[in-house]
Amino acid sequence: ALVRAGALVQLQRCVVHRVASRRQAHSAARRRRRNPEVRAAAEPQRVTVRRSAGAAPPTWPTSGRPPWTTPSPRHAELESPRCIDQVVREALQDDRKVMTKSSSVDLVTQTDQKVEQLIIQSVKEKFPTHRFIGEESVAAGEACVLTDGPTWIIDPIDGTTNFVHAFPFVAVSIGFSVNKQMEFGVVYSCLEDKMFTARRGKGAFCNGEPLQVSDQEDIKQSIIATEFGSSRDPEAVENIFSSLRNILCIPVHGVRSAGTAAVNMCLVALGCVEAYYEIGIHVWDVAAGSLIVTEAGGVLMDVEG
Repeated sequence: ALVRAGALVQLQRCVVHRVASRRQAHSAARRRRRNPEVRAAAEPQRVTVRRSAGAAPPTWPTSGRPPWTTPSPRHAELESPRCIDQVVREALQDDRKVMTKSSSVDLVTQTDQKVEQLIIQSVKEKFPTHRFIGEESVAAGEACVLTDGPTWIIDPIDGTTNFVHAFPFVAVSIGFSVNKQMEFGVVYSCLEDKMFTARRGKGAFCNGEPLQVSDQEDIKQSIIATEFGSSRDPEAVENIFSSLRNILCIPVHGVRSAGTAAVNMCLVALGCVEAYYEIGIHVWDVAAGSLIVTEAGGVLMDVEG
């Protein structure tokens, strides 16, 4: 099903697009530029978690900061997500042991597992009562349950197939949820050295610069991003290409695929593409990116709207 309303593309599972008007977009961008507190939030060393009025307070020390901003004796390399970059880059220079999960094209490497464990261990040192949903932990059999408690949602390497082939779009995605609501999100595109950050109600940034989704209202003047999933079942593949055909024949300017959901969502926040959709998305794929998009003026929705 395809719905057209300005830049709105609603297809299958997940659609990200712009709904803010040009005036709202420019006004929001000006407010962010004038507000030093918001600009400071873009710096990884200063990211904090804040609650909205009426929300239940999170259960971490009031003086605490995200663990990658505080030196740790055992994992000092996690002072910021950029330090994960060293793990990824070193692995790219070595032979990468590749394993599979749900299918022969659903890949995982030891680097995925190593990065996820580094993040979880670092967080646990500071916040031992917090919960975790990690892609590789769930693949290993852990339950994927989102509660009201403070929960870190982690995709250690979003774009594993890209990583295996040294295709230059590989991201670390970390989202933090309290009361089932995203409070902050970080997506670090390692090989591009781009750090995307967002706090609820405080805006979204890339390397410290405010983000704003595209102001394009005409779907025919848009670029759409998508991915093709890991299923090679003929019926699933036919559904993917049927949806793709419908979009191309609107017509749109083009369809792009970065190979990572987190980066695709950040491209929407940057205004480089007007919409992103994917069939069969997972919570760790969208947790951080969803907040980055919405704080940049976009919308996340399913096929029901």
